[in-house]
Amino acid sequence: MRRMPLLPTLLVGLAVAAMIAMGFWQLDRRTQKQGALAVFAANTMQPTITIESGAADASLLFRHARSACQSVAGWARQGGRGVKGLQGWRQIATCRTHANATLLVDMGVTRDPMFRPHWPGGVVSGILTRAPDHRPLIASIFDGTPQPLMLVSDQAAPGLEPSTPPDIASVPNNHLAYAVQWFLFAGVAVIIYALALRLRARGAPQPGLR
Repeated sequence: MRRMPLLPTLLVGLAVAAMIAMGFWQLDRRTQKQGALAVFAANTMQPTITIESGAADASLLFRHARSACQSVAGWARQGGRGVKGLQGWRQIATCRTHANATLLVDMGVTRDPMFRPHWPGGVVSGILTRAPDHRPLIASIFDGTPQPLMLVSDQAAPGLEPSTPPDIASVPNNHLAYAVQWFLFAGVAVIIYALALRLRARGAPQPGLR
């Protein structure tokens, strides 16, 4: 029989080990996500808090909050949906607060892409969520900086429909499926390599034969 090829076996072994490690990493991520979801669910039952900035504090996600928008420094648009099912553009205000900080506030949805809100600011209240992430996918993977918080206002600015409030059900929790996939990939790689070695051995010349 031919000797087992060293380099291919080493490469396959490293690949399988990496796949198994990814599977256990996803299981660990699943445990972390379950803990986060429990915090988010508890936040929905907490009293309203006052915030002054959109600091990236994940422990406040899905909590009801209020803030005082002293002035609007600018507006941004993002696709979204209103509470009555209106599909359109969310109008996101960059507010300046008492603490001379900034806070993003989703002030509602319109179908008109050219709509310009006329809202000078004021006291706002709503549910906290993550601000839209405009980074490319690759950049977001390697950049661990969390997105700041955004307040989705309960009441819309004039001419807008209130945006759909954040829903905990929209938070993905598919880490178990990913873990199973990685373990399956590892198993398939082992099986394929074992079959390749078996075929290689069958193709080897038999002793005493020419």
